Amino acid sequence: MGRHRLTWLDVFADAPLRGNQLAVVHDADELDPATMLAFARETKLSETTFVQTATEPGADYRNRIFDPMSELRFAGHPSLGTAVAVAHARGERAASYVQQTIAGLQPIDVTLDGNAARASMLQEPPAFGPELNAAEVLAHAGLTAADADPELPAQVVSTGVPQVLAPVRAGAIARARPDYDRIEPLLHGFEAITLYLAACDPERGRARARAFGHTRDVGEDPGTGSAAGPLMAYLHARTSIDALEIDQGIEMGRPSRLECAMEGDRPRVGGAAAVLIEGTVSL
Repeated sequence: MGRHRLTWLDVFADAPLRGNQLAVVHDADELDPATMLAFARETKLSETTFVQTATEPGADYRNRIFDPMSELRFAGHPSLGTAVAVAHARGERAASYVQQTIAGLQPIDVTLDGNAARASMLQEPPAFGPELNAAEVLAHAGLTAADADPELPAQVVSTGVPQVLAPVRAGAIARARPDYDRIEPLLHGFEAITLYLAACDPERGRARARAFGHTRDVGEDPGTGSAAGPLMAYLHARTSIDALEIDQGIEMGRPSRLECAMEGDRPRVGGAAAVLIEGTVSL
């Protein structure tokens, strides 16, 4: 058992106690996957990350991302938050890193001012999966066909990991009630990690979203960068917009703001972050 530096952050938030929480364990080369998963369950957060030495050329560090169920190929706020934690631990006020995940290599830019930070990352080029029946998808969240956006179909989209995107009318977001017994097989069928409801206003470059994970234990996510990238790429392909601001987590009391823009064929996703706790953990 060894002692490891631990950083706890709130991501997609410009102040503590908002946004999406993340625990980052540093210097984690010696930890095996079972220990990492057990600690991820111990934190009771949507994701926990472990910083290891990179094994791919060109990467600055390897980011192992775990939710309470398993290791993830890629995730948004754990990527941004981990980069902030690495910069904070190294005492760097500005840095550009290349992160290694199972999904590939992602460039991430970070600036720090004390415990306040901003970070953004280039996600993978979008992979557009099948369009889905909106009425069937929305039924998993207690909504009906009348709640679907009439112009934007439901679709599976990935910029690192698949998401089930379900555009809805503005008034439907607050009324959504997830049925996790139905959501789990839906997501499993597409190897997706969230059902992402989004009320989109392409003319204003704005959206309001909610993200539901596989199970009740994972639950609703207050700020989902790995779904924001797919939504940006999806709206770019269908409406030609190049930038998008997403408000998420409102219904949870954890308001998050995600900032997206297209750079060539890849979406950049970013936002603010706040370092909340610095300590050590014995694992």
